[in-house]
Amino acid sequence: MISKRVAKVIEIKSQSDLIQDIRVDIKGRIEKAYNYVQLTGIAQVGDEVVVNTTAVELSLGTGGFHFVITNYNRPESKFTEGGHIMKLRYTPFQIKVDSVEEQGSPYHDIFNDFICLEGMPVAVGALHSIVPVFAATFKKLCPDKKLVYIMSDGAALPIAFSKNVDNLKNMGLIDNTITYGNAFGGDYECINIYTSLITAKEICKADCVLVAMGPGIAGTGTKYGFSGIDQAVIIDAVEKLNGKSYIIPRISFADKRSRHKGISHHTLTILSELTNKSTNVVLNSLYEPAKLSIIRDQLLLNSIDEKHRVDFEEYDMTKEDLDKYGLKVKSMGRSFEEDKEFFEAAATVAYKISKLF
Repeated sequence: MISKRVAKVIEIKSQSDLIQDIRVDIKGRIEKAYNYVQLTGIAQVGDEVVVNTTAVELSLGTGGFHFVITNYNRPESKFTEGGHIMKLRYTPFQIKVDSVEEQGSPYHDIFNDFICLEGMPVAVGALHSIVPVFAATFKKLCPDKKLVYIMSDGAALPIAFSKNVDNLKNMGLIDNTITYGNAFGGDYECINIYTSLITAKEICKADCVLVAMGPGIAGTGTKYGFSGIDQAVIIDAVEKLNGKSYIIPRISFADKRSRHKGISHHTLTILSELTNKSTNVVLNSLYEPAKLSIIRDQLLLNSIDEKHRVDFEEYDMTKEDLDKYGLKVKSMGRSFEEDKEFFEAAATVAYKISKLF
């Protein structure tokens, strides 16, 4: 059973066509909530709404906000025209999308005629917080090349929840977005990672693609129990379609958990056990000697270079890339200065890919 409460909308802090950041009164307490316009319509000050309070009551980071379930003042709505593919299927919030693959789509025949990705570079990340870093470095180095972001359904499902993506699109650092699986709200809707990659290549005309889940990640401290495990499936899809995949390794020396020190056990498990295809593993050689030694030992102990193409690059402009576009980044609550190796890992991959052009 979820936890839900009746609340009154007292303020609209910000809104777009897809999402509203609102403040609600719950029994005299003013609290933050989000309202997805595609699911529950536009909310107005004074409306009485029901909000899902489960994650906040559990003090969770992933999903840790109130979300509007229904609006008593506007209980009815009508679906928009076009499309027949359902996402969030068989839930009270199942939503109809205009999927690019479906038979009524003007793009339908593209998927039957598709041959291969022709070596298109695809960076595959885990945490959503790598998105602004990769985009900043890639676009600074390749301002005329088209970058497409594909959001998986490994974490947040509505792309509207990502303020990063909205900001990056407005700045021209991301050219198009694609959402697949049960993720929704991208410029293009797809059913799976394979058709998403084809959409990026044939419809968006991407020069480079970045694939990563939305905000939030589920982890359990177990070897296979984390949502970022889908990196393995994504890498295999890219290589199967004759693309050129690059994993963005999860690296940190600020995380206090030993399993995430240096190269995270998430990345090591994916590379050593779960991918069927080889990928490009690009690492920064400018880390402090002691830190670099830990990384090299991890690669050796897990036989990563026996299965994958490991390369070291020198790149020290990550902070300058972010500053150029006025971007502030955080991951797991840590800023660039507090966890710079994490962010530099994404920029180094972007730098490597930029050398292809």
